[in-house]
Amino acid sequence: MSYTTNPKMPKLRARAVIMVRSGKSVSHVARYFGYTKGAVSKWCQKVPASGAYEVPTLSSKPHHHPRELSKEIIDKIIACKKKYQRCSDVIHRHLINDGIKVCLNSVKRKLDEAGLIKKKSPWKRLHLSIERPLALKPGDLIIVDTIHLMVNEKKRIYVYTLIDVYSRWCYAWATERINTRHSIKFLLKAQTLACFKFKCIQSDHGSEFSQHFSERIKMLHRHSRVRKPNDNSYLERFNRTLQDECLKNLPVSVKIFNRTLPAYLDYYNQERLHMGINFKTPNQLLECFQAIG
Repeated sequence: MSYTTNPKMPKLRARAVIMVRSGKSVSHVARYFGYTKGAVSKWCQKVPASGAYEVPTLSSKPHHHPRELSKEIIDKIIACKKKYQRCSDVIHRHLINDGIKVCLNSVKRKLDEAGLIKKKSPWKRLHLSIERPLALKPGDLIIVDTIHLMVNEKKRIYVYTLIDVYSRWCYAWATERINTRHSIKFLLKAQTLACFKFKCIQSDHGSEFSQHFSERIKMLHRHSRVRKPNDNSYLERFNRTLQDECLKNLPVSVKIFNRTLPAYLDYYNQERLHMGINFKTPNQLLECFQAIG
């Protein structure tokens, strides 16, 4: 059966079969529809005795290819993926190191056919980031993020963190869950405590900072570039400092964290000298800006 993209062909074949079975000869039906007798005969063989509403068009895809991968190589690709749980490029390199010659596209295709490639969710909304603004005054660029801390093998807690790029003023708050509602609540708490207005918020692509978060905060919101860790470098450094100087010696508990964080944040913003802002404290920099303004 020749391949065709005509959507009406399945019904036409069924009509031809009905005509043959109603008493018309194969030759007559072939001349009537403009097809060969062999084609009409094959259509009749495909339709059961009970009849059919249509005879579907079969795919023109070949069953085999002269250069197709052997079952042994396919099994090794899948076994390597299950062993290392890495991306296709790493799996491809492992196979080459083991002396197996196979192209990267073949590895990706076979892993995709086996359902071992994690694909982008069709429900994930596209993030269209605006251009990163310059931090020329307090509030021009606020970066937010979350720290994930394990309580045990099955439970973790989270610490929301925030930094003003201009002054290095920081805020943090612990919670048992992260989602859009908690992210907005954290941002409003930080805005209440800050002596300046937040103008642009920057975050990573975590689900707690999704498009729904952007629509509800009523501020400019941009997402950091993918695979560009320097976009959030200021906050990543604060996250490390916070863990080393405050959270590391505490039991992993939301209540304990939230009782301890205010005192540490007062120290961080009022007393701790920062090399990045010429050995000043964030509050000193804010006071200088307010005096000039």
